[in-house]
Amino acid sequence: MSGATPAGAAGEQEAARWVRDMFGRVAHRYDLANHLLSLNVDRYWRAHTVRRLRPVLERPDARVLDLCCGTGDLLLALGASRAMGTDFCHPMLTAARAKGARFLFEADVLALPLADASLDLVTVAFGFRNLANYERGLREMHRVLRPSGVAAILEFSRPPNPAFNALYNFYSRRILPLIGGALSGSRDAYTYLPESVRKFPSGEHLAQMMRECGFERVEFERLTMGIVALHLGRR
Repeated sequence: MSGATPAGAAGEQEAARWVRDMFGRVAHRYDLANHLLSLNVDRYWRAHTVRRLRPVLERPDARVLDLCCGTGDLLLALGASRAMGTDFCHPMLTAARAKGARFLFEADVLALPLADASLDLVTVAFGFRNLANYERGLREMHRVLRPSGVAAILEFSRPPNPAFNALYNFYSRRILPLIGGALSGSRDAYTYLPESVRKFPSGEHLAQMMRECGFERVEFERLTMGIVALHLGRR
């Protein structure tokens, strides 16, 4: 089963270490780079995700966890009074706390320190493709969900339209590393990130992976001409 493959990383442990260190280097400018490089459309993607998850979020007793929460943008947008966030990159959690996120803990998605069937909603936005092992990540998400619990994966994808895909590839592989590198001081991070999108499973493939890992009623929708896909699955 596939997972993140940064250049030069041999095996899952090295891949995870590289990704953790990379995000630690860019945490101080991560929000600025995201908003600028997406022309602020990333705010719409998160808001749309929250709208799709409203039936769960409106339940007063819902237990919610945002994985790979980064600087906390989706976690804060979820609005649930006791929504938790986790990330394995400490500088990202520090940034999230500075923005007002409260219930945070440091952990690896591939080995969550949570009991089986303990959550009603698990989300991850733009972090799933950086996991060293996608199957293990999906199985952990499934494990911690209660029956009828929902998993939501908001992630970059490859546009299905060939012409738009070619234009998007040019932007992500030529323009994005220049701007992202200048903003963050780490060009290798913004060279890896678009390459990780290119290697990431298609919307259909990820949906099938979710089914194979035990999720039911799996569905996905493409946003902004397929730049992003939102996958939903239920235990």
